[in-house]
Amino acid sequence: MKIDIKILATAIFLVVLMISCDEAMESREPSGNDQSVPSAVSNVQVTNLPGKALFTYSVPEDKNLLFIKAEYQLPSGKSREVTASFYKDSLLVEGFIDTLEHEVKIYSVSRNNVESAPFVVTVKPLEAPVWKVFKSLEVQNTFGGFNVSANNPDEEEVSIYIMKRNAFNQFDVDNRMSVFTSEDDILAKIRGLDTLAYDFRIFVKDKWGNSTDTVAQVVEPIFETQLDPVGFRAFVLPGDAPQVPNGARLEYAWDNRLGWPWTSFTHQVNGGPEPHIITFDMGVEAKLSRLWIRAYPELNPQQFYFLTSLRKFEVWGSVSPNLSGALDESWTLLGSYEVEKPSGTSYGQDSALDREVASAGWDFEVDLDAPKIRYIRIRCLENWAGGTAQSINELRIYGDPR
Repeated sequence: MKIDIKILATAIFLVVLMISCDEAMESREPSGNDQSVPSAVSNVQVTNLPGKALFTYSVPEDKNLLFIKAEYQLPSGKSREVTASFYKDSLLVEGFIDTLEHEVKIYSVSRNNVESAPFVVTVKPLEAPVWKVFKSLEVQNTFGGFNVSANNPDEEEVSIYIMKRNAFNQFDVDNRMSVFTSEDDILAKIRGLDTLAYDFRIFVKDKWGNSTDTVAQVVEPIFETQLDPVGFRAFVLPGDAPQVPNGARLEYAWDNRLGWPWTSFTHQVNGGPEPHIITFDMGVEAKLSRLWIRAYPELNPQQFYFLTSLRKFEVWGSVSPNLSGALDESWTLLGSYEVEKPSGTSYGQDSALDREVASAGWDFEVDLDAPKIRYIRIRCLENWAGGTAQSINELRIYGDPR
């Protein structure tokens, strides 16, 4: 009788594997009616952390052990329980909002759910993350709304609740304005408000249900309107990049027409490799809030993140620019921007979402502290092809010209 060596080797391997797995799994299912009390943990060390505490310990050498359990009570009065398998030597207790001492009981639990005597430990958590967020809260009036910013260095899940008055003159949470995040640098932009005075109440809450104090905040949005492009004029200065020679003009950037040739295009060859700059006069002094820019789509289907479309650029403003064309103290940097592709797909591979976002145009907010200006320069640092030429299909400017 012939024996297939490969089959025999496979069979032996599977048998060894099954035996090894049985040993490794070290089944901890209930066995009989063993009601013996498991040994308690030992060598417990406590590390107090923001709003929590970490325990490390020596796991008892007890084959009857199934898991380790910690029981404690939050300042709210709610009881909590956390567990760790017998393979681990640490437990994390969370959800504290104060820095007082709290008692935690640690148990060893057997396969038959028999608990050891409790090992009682006292923890004293550091300042909870929710308070760090609350103390760093800042509300800033802006055009058509307000900004809410805060620091969340522990990157914990927090909710910044904004309450407004209802029909009964009582404060209710407005979830559309409220912020839900775990980011370290929190910045929320609430828009669409009239230029009235709004009375809000704000508090911060964590995922454990802990809440901070509530503060009153009056918000007064700044007036914003679209500046009339009828007064816009090209204002070419030395060093500005020339437009392409086949019909595109700078004025086409604000003519409210899409497609070719109603687009501003600078010429890479004649403009050179340095960042291409275009300059124009708005015809009126204004404190700007934002610029809206729509890129020119190439090819079919449309590719917005392509060729000379702006990717990284700067916007500068002035009331009395140096006629030499130098970006000197007569100019103020209004903002540095980068267009991001939603899909993250490779160059020339715009998705349906990419096209939807780009065809709606992008808003680029101006620094709130920037002064009133009349002249604007757009400086392209990098386009989507890797060069410095720039193209703008349509441009709108918003702010307060009063």
